Amino acid sequence: MRACTCLITLGLLILPINASAAQMPQSAEYCGGCHRAIEQGWKESVHSQAMESRLFQDALQMADSDFGPQARTVCLGCHAPTVAATGDYSLIRKVSWEGITCDYCHSIRSVSMAGPNPKAVVEYNNVKEGPLKGVTSPVHGTAYSALHTTSLLCATCHQYRNALGFPVLTTYSEWQKSSYGKEKTGCQSCHMYRVEGQVVDPRVLKTQDGINLHQMPGSHSLTQLNKAIRGQLIVTHDGGQLRIEVDVTNQGAGHMVPTGSPLRKLILQVSASPFGGKPFHAERVFTRVVADQQGNVLNREDLVFMKAAKVVSDTRLAPGETKKESFTFSVPQGVRTMVQADFIYFYSPTATTRAEQEVKFLSLSRFVQ
Repeated sequence: MRACTCLITLGLLILPINASAAQMPQSAEYCGGCHRAIEQGWKESVHSQAMESRLFQDALQMADSDFGPQARTVCLGCHAPTVAATGDYSLIRKVSWEGITCDYCHSIRSVSMAGPNPKAVVEYNNVKEGPLKGVTSPVHGTAYSALHTTSLLCATCHQYRNALGFPVLTTYSEWQKSSYGKEKTGCQSCHMYRVEGQVVDPRVLKTQDGINLHQMPGSHSLTQLNKAIRGQLIVTHDGGQLRIEVDVTNQGAGHMVPTGSPLRKLILQVSASPFGGKPFHAERVFTRVVADQQGNVLNREDLVFMKAAKVVSDTRLAPGETKKESFTFSVPQGVRTMVQADFIYFYSPTATTRAEQEVKFLSLSRFVQ
């Protein structure tokens, strides 16, 4: 006879959970029956939208068309990781559409770095692991996991070499080389810091206050972008030459900016608008450009992941690095001029809307004469 646990508290029904040695991954809705604040935060995260994202859906469709089942396995390995256990590569199950869902992360037992890519050992059973010590649950077993307090947990999807051996995603190794990595300041300190909230719905069980932020904000967060990048605008006007210097500093990210897909860019746009005259425009782009084995620059997500073989250029900002960008325009002395520097984070050229494609997160301006 299989053992099970059932809890009914204040009219809230927590369905039985299979206590056998192995089981299929549970939906986040099941977890949310008790962990309401955490589930609500996760629903607002990019992790929860990893499958439903229109940008990803378009990329998956192109990958299927160009490369077939091999590409689908690569893509879903991170965007729907539960399919490795369920075999649901046709995406029929609800849990497959939950992206990086609760039961996946809290069923990771270890991560191996022995192969070309990090490999998570995942066991879906009645014991859920996490970063809290000395906690118990009336519904499932619990275990403290030191892994869940480290960046190694994140490496499984944020470090990837393709079949050609090319490092497409390098966020984890970027962190390792940084002062953050050397000091063991993990990803969670920036992306899953402690906030107010109850680990368990108080109607089910009274627990300590405080949870890790499960929105996991990253490059889609204006707050995170402004924490990461600092800009300084310096303008001089002498002898009819308007000289603009913009200092761009990666002050708050423990990895390169931008990081992740090589199609991401940090764009600095500078403009000078003389009163009554023609405006001037210029820009600098911070990015990693990659190409295939023949040297063709790649500009689609599926091509980058499957065919990238070499780096053409890399102008990104390393942790703590400052780049000084200079611009000069001919503007007559005494002409009042508005100078502006805009910082834009660019996600992907295959995005179908401007909101999906880029976001302006910082503007600096001043008048000179």
